[in-house]
Amino acid sequence: MEKKNFDINSIVGFVLIGLILIWYLYNNQPTPEELEERKAQEEQVEREKTASEQNKLVNNTPETKVDLTDSTALSQYQNKLGAFGYSASLPSAKDEFTVFENEVLYLKINNKGGEIAEARMKKFVTHDSIPVYLIKDNNASFNLNFGTTDNRILNTKDMYFEPTLTNNGSSKVLSMKLKVSDSKFLEYRYELKPDEYLIDFTIRSQGLNNVINSSNAINLDWKLKGIRHNKSVQYENRYTRLTYQYDGTKIDKLGASGNDEETEEDVKWISYRQHFFSSILVTDTPFKTVRLTSDNLVEGEEKETKWTKDYASNIPLELKGGELNYNMNWYYGPTDLKTFNKYKDLGLVDSIPFGWGIFGVINKYVFNPLYSWLSGFLPYGIAIIVMTILVRLVLSPVTYKSYLSQAKMKVLRPEINEINEKFKDEPMKRQQETMKLNRKAGVNPLSGCVPALLQLPVFYALFTFFPTAFALRQKSFLWADDLSSYDVVANLPFNIPFYGDHVSLFPILASVAIFFYMMMTTGQSMQTPQPGMPNMKFIMYLSPLMMLIFFNNYASGLSLYYFISNLITIFIMLAIKNYIIDEDKIHARIEENKKKPKKQNRFQKRMQEMMEQAEAQQKAKGKR
Repeated sequence: MEKKNFDINSIVGFVLIGLILIWYLYNNQPTPEELEERKAQEEQVEREKTASEQNKLVNNTPETKVDLTDSTALSQYQNKLGAFGYSASLPSAKDEFTVFENEVLYLKINNKGGEIAEARMKKFVTHDSIPVYLIKDNNASFNLNFGTTDNRILNTKDMYFEPTLTNNGSSKVLSMKLKVSDSKFLEYRYELKPDEYLIDFTIRSQGLNNVINSSNAINLDWKLKGIRHNKSVQYENRYTRLTYQYDGTKIDKLGASGNDEETEEDVKWISYRQHFFSSILVTDTPFKTVRLTSDNLVEGEEKETKWTKDYASNIPLELKGGELNYNMNWYYGPTDLKTFNKYKDLGLVDSIPFGWGIFGVINKYVFNPLYSWLSGFLPYGIAIIVMTILVRLVLSPVTYKSYLSQAKMKVLRPEINEINEKFKDEPMKRQQETMKLNRKAGVNPLSGCVPALLQLPVFYALFTFFPTAFALRQKSFLWADDLSSYDVVANLPFNIPFYGDHVSLFPILASVAIFFYMMMTTGQSMQTPQPGMPNMKFIMYLSPLMMLIFFNNYASGLSLYYFISNLITIFIMLAIKNYIIDEDKIHARIEENKKKPKKQNRFQKRMQEMMEQAEAQQKAKGKR
């Protein structure tokens, strides 16, 4: 290997070059006068840049360079800004934020626009343990658009407000003023009480009656893109909707899927619901008209989807004596009945999707209070099981009547089969004879359907209760880590349409239970399928399959309820069959009923006459 030696000449050369560079830099460093001049030039460039940006934002005029060190140029520039040029010259005319918070809510208010730039829930996190934000990364804007008496069109979101943070007793107060002078301004006033999600919010002006053009509309534009918080974005988006109260106490909402738009009058509050969290604007003076829009941003079950819906409200405001004066409230917090009950006078409870009609009544006044009471001293999963037991016990008389009807039909099945065989080519006669047999035996085939119909309101109410029960959010039970979302026992390497990319165990258990339940109910009363009638055996297999597929992405608490409910119903029916109902006694009673003369009521008599007429017409056609 060749031995390397240091070249002394190279070393001397490098040293000399270094000394020359040091000498050159020392002799060419700027003098203090030159440094001061360069600093002044940089400040001038920065002032010109700021002046250019503000000039474009406020006046919508082409970019011009303004020498703010020149008193004449500065005066001309402020004239271009109009009356609000005063606010642009204040130290607060910069993108800075004021932190405004209490024990449950963290807010950041921007000097620019005076609006909320960040709203974070302190006590909640998303499915992947990130803090829950309702406003972040410019997903929301709040802007007043108005004309001035000197024919300018201004947007508050482009103007700088001056913040003043004070205390009002235990409350914190933040005043954001867009000034014309020290005594003339447009003010946003925020007041936040301890442990409250509700913020008192006032929009008012002082001394602007000669500045704001009262002949032009003042429009309030409130926009927000819903941030994804849940594991399944499709499931979350199903319960993410724009809801509003209008005309006193009426509640309406925009579409859950696709894009929707509506114009409404006398609007009291507007809720941008993001499933378990809501951003709500409430006003003491109902808005005369509001144009509401909701655009769906979710396409399929995309893992990287960040947004759910894009909401917007355009609200014309009215001047009173040439001034603005609106007392409002912001609500940033959970879509929770317990929390909303603190603000009953505002009617925010109605923004929760309990369901329509009788279903909503059952949810609001039965299931929600019952579950809240049970979960107060029981684990959340156990509370669901106990609630299920109580519901099934209340409905057990209905179950008894349904099973009794099925037992009677089972006893009559051999005779009905004989009638079907005897009159298989005469459907009208077959129906007449079947009705006669039922009437003699004292059996009503519809009596088994009525109890089932009575259970439908409970079934549907619970279907809407579990997806909207905030108390279940991120509460675990057995293998389910969140009872308000689906449970996962296996992840699939691919996505199955309608089913998803995972396997949930609770829907499987619920499907197995409903299959055995239907075997017991449908199987014992199943007759030979008649032409034109549904195949009950097919339905018996279809229902569990539908539950297995569609409930795979639903709240695991809902699947747990249906599993326990069907399991309890099976045991109740087994008890009724083995210990309460005696089929031999039922058969003997039916035989006794056959011997008794039966008097037809008016309806039965009319039905028999109609069937006899139809039969006569059919025979007449056959003779032609």
